[in-house]
Amino acid sequence: MSHKKLFRRFLEADKGRLHFAAHSHHPWPDVTFEAHTRAWEDAARLMDDKWDTIFGRVIPEIRIRISALLSLPDPGTLVFAPNTHEFLTRVFSCLSTPIRIVTSDAEFHSFDRQVRRWEEAGLAEVVRVAAEPFDSFSDRMWMAVRNATMVYLSQVFFDSGYVVEKLDGIIAQAPEDSFVVVDGYHGFMALPTNLSGLSERIFYLGGGYKYAMSGEGACFLHCPPGFGERPIDTGWFASFDDLTKREAEVTYGHDGDRFWGATFDPSGLYRLLAVLRLMEAEGITPAIIHGHAEDLQQQLLATGAVPGELIPAEGMPRGNFLTFRTEEAGAIYQSLHEQNVIVDHRGDRLRIGFGIYQDPDDVERLAKAFSAL
Repeated sequence: MSHKKLFRRFLEADKGRLHFAAHSHHPWPDVTFEAHTRAWEDAARLMDDKWDTIFGRVIPEIRIRISALLSLPDPGTLVFAPNTHEFLTRVFSCLSTPIRIVTSDAEFHSFDRQVRRWEEAGLAEVVRVAAEPFDSFSDRMWMAVRNATMVYLSQVFFDSGYVVEKLDGIIAQAPEDSFVVVDGYHGFMALPTNLSGLSERIFYLGGGYKYAMSGEGACFLHCPPGFGERPIDTGWFASFDDLTKREAEVTYGHDGDRFWGATFDPSGLYRLLAVLRLMEAEGITPAIIHGHAEDLQQQLLATGAVPGELIPAEGMPRGNFLTFRTEEAGAIYQSLHEQNVIVDHRGDRLRIGFGIYQDPDDVERLAKAFSAL
């Protein structure tokens, strides 16, 4: 069953468009339109006092709802920023350079670009564990993290959809004082995720742009206690309660508050809160979202219409998109785009994403579009 009725504004904005890039820019439910308007109206009505509403009502409720989705014991460990890159640089600032980073060779561009620049500047030494072959990745990562200062690893790889197995075991091998960052952008609200056993050990990154369906400017970080108590990269919101006094030493908030940055556009948080409320009202859980995506994936695979090598292979854990390796990925993407059929590609990898705004009829249309190439 799809939930097209929840996405009327996005779907009717271009009725001929067939969108299969939920893993990239997910359509926003209609409730986000009202939420975005509410952010504007609060700014007009309250002016500077709007921050009392944002920090007193909006953020506390989002914290509670995300904590429930991730099985985090303390909502206060969550903090928000316009993008995950801001969090990456803030976590990095907590460590003495050069930092020994152990990661994979399948991390998203925002991390990969920054870490390569740190290498050029002599600020980091980086070990990249090859993602493929997928069936041995966890064991190879398990061995590599033993001497890390920082471990950075995706929950779901952006360029394949592979879900990292034995994540708990990998993290357990890292030195006790190492910083472990798990990039959950392709996992949050796409897969059932239980962080209760890791909440005191890992930083967990996520955001609204993809399966949280709420667009830009609404990213979050779970901050484990005892790691990075005083980030060097810090914004004035990190001591929001102490603005009226000037201490001899720079002060920080408690729990996740110590990782706040500075002034940001709060409209993304309004949209995110609206989506979280909607999912609860409709009884839609990450497990339901993932199950629906899996059903549509199997329908498309059964047609045999998509050219290329499926990675990871069938039977291996994957997120809510399919990846096919083919040298024609760019040409296929472009040909489909000219027909207003939206997928995407990264190099030689064609990615096809699934969400609750699609139904079996959409998959049938997609298969026909591929067959017509």
